[in-house]
Amino acid sequence: MSRDQETLTIIPFGPFEADLYSQELRKQGVRLRLPRQSFQILKMLLERPAELVTREELRQALWPSDTFVDFEHGLNAAVNRLRETLGDDADNPRYIETLPRRGYRFINPIAAKVSTSPDLVEPKIGEPWLRRWSAPLAIAAVLAIAAVLFALGVGGLRSRLFSRSVAPPQIRSLAVLPLTNLSDDPQQEYLADGMTEELITELSRISSLKVISQTSVMSYKGQKKTLPEIGRELGVDAIVEGSVVRSRSRVRIAIQLIYAPTDQHLWVETYDRDLGDVFKLEDEVAEAVTQEIRLELTPEQLARLHQAREVNPDAYQAYVLAHTFDLSRFQGMENAQRYFKEAIEKDPGFARAYVGLAVTYSELGEFRWQPSSVAYPLAKQALRKALELDQQNCEAHSTLWWLSWRYDWDWPTAERELQYAIALCPNGAGLHADYAYYRGWGGRRTEALAELAKARELDVLCPCLLRYREVIDYQLRDYRALIESGHAELASNENSWLAHYFLAVGYEGSGQIQQAIPEYQKAIELSQGDEDPTAALAHAYAATGKRAESQSILRELQSRSQINYTSPYMVATIYAGLGDKNKAFEYLEKAYQERSSDLPYFLKADLRIDNLRSDPRFQDLLHRMNFPK
Repeated sequence: MSRDQETLTIIPFGPFEADLYSQELRKQGVRLRLPRQSFQILKMLLERPAELVTREELRQALWPSDTFVDFEHGLNAAVNRLRETLGDDADNPRYIETLPRRGYRFINPIAAKVSTSPDLVEPKIGEPWLRRWSAPLAIAAVLAIAAVLFALGVGGLRSRLFSRSVAPPQIRSLAVLPLTNLSDDPQQEYLADGMTEELITELSRISSLKVISQTSVMSYKGQKKTLPEIGRELGVDAIVEGSVVRSRSRVRIAIQLIYAPTDQHLWVETYDRDLGDVFKLEDEVAEAVTQEIRLELTPEQLARLHQAREVNPDAYQAYVLAHTFDLSRFQGMENAQRYFKEAIEKDPGFARAYVGLAVTYSELGEFRWQPSSVAYPLAKQALRKALELDQQNCEAHSTLWWLSWRYDWDWPTAERELQYAIALCPNGAGLHADYAYYRGWGGRRTEALAELAKARELDVLCPCLLRYREVIDYQLRDYRALIESGHAELASNENSWLAHYFLAVGYEGSGQIQQAIPEYQKAIELSQGDEDPTAALAHAYAATGKRAESQSILRELQSRSQINYTSPYMVATIYAGLGDKNKAFEYLEKAYQERSSDLPYFLKADLRIDNLRSDPRFQDLLHRMNFPK
């Protein structure tokens, strides 16, 4: 048998048949989805039935040395997936036997090989010549007519045949549009949105694929734009869209992959699972998409897609509900925290719920609703549990970056955690934006802007990235640029209190303090009294000789502290503006003792404390914090 004929061989075994040419596995005629690496393992075993195929042979065949990442995890995951598809049991195998530390052996009887090559079909002896050749002659005649029509382009036949013969389009970027809720209950909308987010997260782990961020794709929810239009606006080759139906404890998801420029459907699949298998379902969809667009996954990526655990359905519902609340509002924060805790109570092994809870504690400190010394240790406690359960959770490591920077004041660990989060989820637009933020804080303008450009590629429609540019300009004390970036954000959202605040800082820093005051006032109004613009307004009043107004704000903040937490750092900035350095340092020391997250963020760039920088007490504070120069 020739080499070409061998590649056309079909190998039957049990209820299965493996087509070595198309690399498809079928069960009773139905095609089964099997990852490339898993099929290659099956092929090697079938080609040498009852023989040992060593782990080293499999490594050399599937993962050459230049693509090696974590062979052990990759091979184990690929074999496990093969066993799942065959319904095999490693302890009582019917098909694949494991020889510990050596390799694998195929132990099921194999039927005779069947060739699909017509050259190998021998005519029956005595069969009339005309009967033997009637079918081939008929086929030849049809092909001849088709050739003529093709040459003439009759009825568009040429274009249709050509479209089928060309290679599938190359896909290097895609967007997952919001999944449509088809359940009778409109309350299940949150489930569809949650599954959209999780699917994007799983696909974002693949470094060779550009995946658009959720904040950009959610803008298309409910819109009627065509897919080619959406593809052009997002700058992607393909679009994933689908629907979700939940019925009690079951969830069905229909997914299709479409080549955006031509609206060509490349793949469609329907999955029906228990709600508790939702994470396995999302990983299965993500893997199917990568197969359809012919992406090679590293062993680590493949292993990650095969390790999703079951989750308690009620815990998952609480987890998804927690994500529907606005964490910039205290009431929303409390509600989210309550649902994350409920998810953990119902499923103590639910790593993502611990990460969500950690984020809520972190935000309580960030928004100054609780002292850092109270909020951040609780966040770290939840994160430790999350990482015990899932060491490769991107959001856990990015939250750990934040805590290392803003609470632990451990600068090397902060950068290392953020870099690791990006390595795990290279398509995370927010992660690249955070790195831009951090590099701007470190004074690295060029690197900061480069990271921000990466974030924009992945989140092309989100005006939130304008905020990161403002933070970079603020940390670099580039007040002219800060005025420009403040105006840019206000052009897209005139009710952004932070944009008014940064615009005011830009005005004050460039000597236009009278223009800064109304912007600070607007920021206070829109933020419902946030302490930062409030303290900034008091400082601006003091700088313009309105000491009574500044002192009035100071008394208000101090009286507020009798009921709610007030940042000692913000009080220190007002005393600095009033020229009372002793009081300013007294409150800076209070901020230091409670490890206020305001200190690392503001100490380097805040113009409100410029008159303190030459004081030895200020240098001593930086030294005790091991502040980077």
